[in-house]
Amino acid sequence: MNVLKKIVLALVVVIAVALIAAAFVSKELVYEKSITVNAPIETTWEHVNSLDDLDKWSPWNDIDPNMKKEMTGTDGEIGATASWDSKVEDVGKGSQTIAKMEAPNLFETDLKFYTPYESEAKGYIKLAEEGKATTKITWGFHSEMPYPFNLMMAFSDMEASMGDTWSNGLSKLKSLSEESYKKQLEEEKQKALEVQQQQELAQEQEQA
Repeated sequence: MNVLKKIVLALVVVIAVALIAAAFVSKELVYEKSITVNAPIETTWEHVNSLDDLDKWSPWNDIDPNMKKEMTGTDGEIGATASWDSKVEDVGKGSQTIAKMEAPNLFETDLKFYTPYESEAKGYIKLAEEGKATTKITWGFHSEMPYPFNLMMAFSDMEASMGDTWSNGLSKLKSLSEESYKKQLEEEKQKALEVQQQQELAQEQEQA
């Protein structure tokens, strides 16, 4: 009987310590990652200002290319919602709704996850001009863990669990933005060449 009491007492102490510790751990959960793109901010914005644009560089498409997707509302406008449903645990089921747009600097969404566990978060993509043709992209989210589950954050490594996925998505976005800028420069060069040729032809006709 004494042994049982000691076991119960030990469990009570452990639980009490955990609850006390949780009171001193932040409930806020934040993760973000950045990358520098060799493209103007306006060009980069064109690849993050709608849910369809986000889907084109989403790293989760690589994890489950067969997930079910659904779009409601007018994409590119506040209130538009993209939903997904996957049997792959790392992808799960959820939705994101456009919540705020400040062109060309901020695209914010409300995220809801239903499986493998229920939670909500605020997702965001921030663009900052670092030069005439250089843009810093910051992709992240923030959420809150309810007490006492926030204690888990003291033992979790967000970079280890999410870093590779985030880097994959940002690398895809970087490639899309830089390819678009390269194409834009080529088109501008071609137009300038055509204008020059037209001017030279006009001069030849005047001299004839």
